[in-house]
Amino acid sequence: MTTAEAMTAEASFFRRAMILLTLTFVTMLYAMTITIANVALPQMQGTFSATTDQIAWVITFNIVATAVATPLAGWLAARFGRRRLMLFCVASFAAASVLCGLATSLEEVVFYRILQGAFGAPMVPVAQAIALDSYPKRQHNTVMSIWGMGVIIGPIIAPTIGGYLSEAYSWRWVFFMIVPFAVVAFAGVWGFVKARGGTRESIRLDWIGLLALSAAIAAFQFMLDRGERNDWFDSPEIILEAAIAVLAFYVFIAHSLTARQPFLNLRLFRNRNYSVGLILVLMFGMLNFTPMVLLPPMLQGLQGFPDSIIGNLLGFRGLGTFFAFTTMLFVGTKINPKLSMATGFGCQAVAGYAMSNFDIYVTMVDVAWTSCLQGFGVGLVWVPLAVVTFATLDPRAVGEGTAVFHLLRNVGSSIHISISIALVIRTSKISYADLTVFISPLNEMLALPGVRGLWDMNSKTGLSALSGEIQRQATMIGYVNAFQFFWITALAAMPLLLLLAKWKR
Repeated sequence: MTTAEAMTAEASFFRRAMILLTLTFVTMLYAMTITIANVALPQMQGTFSATTDQIAWVITFNIVATAVATPLAGWLAARFGRRRLMLFCVASFAAASVLCGLATSLEEVVFYRILQGAFGAPMVPVAQAIALDSYPKRQHNTVMSIWGMGVIIGPIIAPTIGGYLSEAYSWRWVFFMIVPFAVVAFAGVWGFVKARGGTRESIRLDWIGLLALSAAIAAFQFMLDRGERNDWFDSPEIILEAAIAVLAFYVFIAHSLTARQPFLNLRLFRNRNYSVGLILVLMFGMLNFTPMVLLPPMLQGLQGFPDSIIGNLLGFRGLGTFFAFTTMLFVGTKINPKLSMATGFGCQAVAGYAMSNFDIYVTMVDVAWTSCLQGFGVGLVWVPLAVVTFATLDPRAVGEGTAVFHLLRNVGSSIHISISIALVIRTSKISYADLTVFISPLNEMLALPGVRGLWDMNSKTGLSALSGEIQRQATMIGYVNAFQFFWITALAAMPLLLLLAKWKR
């Protein structure tokens, strides 16, 4: 190799390395927004006098907006160019974050979180597509390991710093802190991500497919979020939302199978590994953020943990994922991807089972090691899952394929979070009714001196204290049931690994 060729190769290596670093930072920026709001949920709930299911909208509607807008990433990138799209999304994302911090009502927060999710949606799939296109296929495993660091560094930084800011100032600062990171990401994209050569073609967008899919996802999410509050199918609203979801999804499928240029090409599902990978990423999404939504209100509402401690405990999940990604970076190519994913889902199942054995006196150590193990499982699954899903897919379909991949990941997260919250609320009510059966003057345990002093049934203060303790215990049972649902979901994903076909690595 001549000196000129060596310099060219070195420049090419440096440029690709900076592109990968920038894309990792952009991914970290997006990952921060989902986890950063979790630590502030209890404080926001108090500010807006919201119930448990209402404050969960701050998380679920952001994820739904991301899910609905994600499939647009391929079309937007082809229409406006990847670089322009990334710059616009990062800038708009930062503006929406500021608006979240300035909101004066729960409705405003939810609306701005929807904007935040919509503007941030193209960032991850476009970043992943650029990263895969920038390196040869033989390096994709390493590239995905490095790029995936953004997914786990964000959940470490966001709740840790956000917890301290929320406690020292207010929940609004967890959104304001995103701005400096967005400025760095914008500068990186501006400096290192170059526009592709050639002219961009005018691509027709399938509006029927887009609107049908958006309506199906939004209606289904509304049904899940409002179902428990409205007593499910005893409510005309829930029946209407379910009907809209089914009808819109039918229109989307029928239109996609008959249109010349559908919004999403369903023929991609003929690829076996891609189809199985989409099912797995749906279940991966179900497991990804659910504990981070359940733990903050549980810890603060039942035991009064401060925001800073909750943020540190949530950071242990990111720490576990960091260890997993580091492991995959060095030995990922030597481990069978199926074994790695099976181990990852198994770690999440073990962590979920341990969480389902929490009681009202759960310690910080219990939360820390289970969160770390759950995060470790996330890291073991993500890298091989991303590689396996696209290993046999036509390179020309990677852009569209990544959009569907992240769509299902987000839909899985929002669905599982909503079902888990509904499970907490419903089973808490049932447990409260079951526990009150034991509250009677005939119960000799309540006549003991130590009990009678605090829970005297002959006074309003005693009855109020007794009712509060029953509600506290019943709510804990609700969270335990949600964690049981979590580990059962993790176990259910493992048999699907057997459906993956062999491919050339």
